[in-house]
Amino acid sequence: MKEIPIGIQAFSSLIEGNFVYLDKTDMIYRIANKKACYFLSRPRRFGKSLTLSTLKAYFEGRKELFVGTKMETLESKWEKYPILYFDFNSAKYDSLQNFQNSLSDSLEDYETQYGLQSKSELSTRFLRLVTAVHNQTGKDVVILVDEYDKPLLNNILNPELQDLIRAELKAFYGVLKTCDGQIKMAFITGVTKFSKVSLFSDVNNLKDISTDMDFATLCGATEQEIHDNLDFYVQRMADFNNMTKDECYKELKKWYEGFHFHQDSVDIYNPFGLMKALDLKEFGDYWFESGTPTFLVELMKKHQMSLRNLDNTRRTADQLAKIDNFNNDVVPLLFQSGYLTIKGYDKFLKRYTLGMPNKEIGEALPKFILNFNLPNNRDGEFDITNFIEDVYNGDCDGFMKRLAAFLADNSYQVVGEAELYFQNVFYLIFKLLGFYGEVERATSDGRMDAVVKTPEYIYVFEFKLDHPAQEALDQINSKEYALPFSADGRKLFKIGVSFSSETRRVAEWKAEK
Repeated sequence: MKEIPIGIQAFSSLIEGNFVYLDKTDMIYRIANKKACYFLSRPRRFGKSLTLSTLKAYFEGRKELFVGTKMETLESKWEKYPILYFDFNSAKYDSLQNFQNSLSDSLEDYETQYGLQSKSELSTRFLRLVTAVHNQTGKDVVILVDEYDKPLLNNILNPELQDLIRAELKAFYGVLKTCDGQIKMAFITGVTKFSKVSLFSDVNNLKDISTDMDFATLCGATEQEIHDNLDFYVQRMADFNNMTKDECYKELKKWYEGFHFHQDSVDIYNPFGLMKALDLKEFGDYWFESGTPTFLVELMKKHQMSLRNLDNTRRTADQLAKIDNFNNDVVPLLFQSGYLTIKGYDKFLKRYTLGMPNKEIGEALPKFILNFNLPNNRDGEFDITNFIEDVYNGDCDGFMKRLAAFLADNSYQVVGEAELYFQNVFYLIFKLLGFYGEVERATSDGRMDAVVKTPEYIYVFEFKLDHPAQEALDQINSKEYALPFSADGRKLFKIGVSFSSETRRVAEWKAEK
């Protein structure tokens, strides 16, 4: 019985260690046998490093590792090529000098191997290295680059340093064009896709397969792959949780599937979350907890991004293709990082509809944002059980008092547009506690600020800043925000809430049944 791989990125370790391997070698073969410079953007922990490792094993001619894979029937020559492998994932890049030192060390290892002197600037050294490897071996060179964008992402809130590092990388990658005749293939991976204009402008032969339908399933797991390779572990997890196997498959799908890297591709599972869940036999936020960067929420907060946009935002292909303008729009970064994915596509307008991929992100991201906005949220300050009981029992005064007290303890964090801040926090709290909620639901005569639904009650909220709660309640009535729910059998509450810009907390509320 093969073992479940957790965090194993080396192809040789998977095969030699008798771990489950989802066979992608047919796509690896197509990539490896075309002279090109490839670029692939995928979220973290999605299999990019394993893809590079598989390419490395192939170009090393390690035929024995591919026994039983699709590659075994595709390849017959098994030629060996010299490989230059650069991994940007592990170093710190908090200064230009540290970045230069890290890349210099990587070059020096190869320069020593091929008898070169470590002098001159980085791009010149790289050019000399490729030429020397080609001349000494008589073979074209394979160049593999893992997490190329790590130095840039590490400084996403430091644009001055980012620009300096970007200039170095642009010159470095320009060598791929200069040495095109000496390169067998290059493959560059990263989480994000900085535009060709700013970073890869000199690499005019770059083939971006990030949204290529033919390679949409190169990283991650499909449902068919899970049935073919992991069915035993799904049954084991089902038995452990007193579920049927079909129920377990449905729950795994709900938690970890939902990613699309092309509008017409099949659903793709997050491989890290899936494997971890099958190994531990429990559902959890494993991918999210493994390293969600705080700069994402910093940028969302900076641009006062309304949370309603996370699950129904629209962008064109050009807008999603790069993140050079992340200071103006955080959505492309959220999409490329895996927190949003393609939910629909308008062929006429060439515009994508985006949303959160699955339950893991749908629950974990709001919680992360809430904790980031309310760092004083300590255990015991907000009685969740009593709050839920009040909402389910229709006790408006009860749950509003608890919410007001909760927000008052954290109100010093309110920045930017206070009304939007409170609106977002309301939405987050209700969402985290399992209630169905909408923010700024459109009506024929405006937008109601928030709607929360339980099995027996519907709550319609209107928020006002420095205006009486009665004015908010009057707006609900005058614009007939409750009208869409008139045929619903549940009891309905209209709640007007007033926020104070001076105290930065809830000033008052009024409820009408």
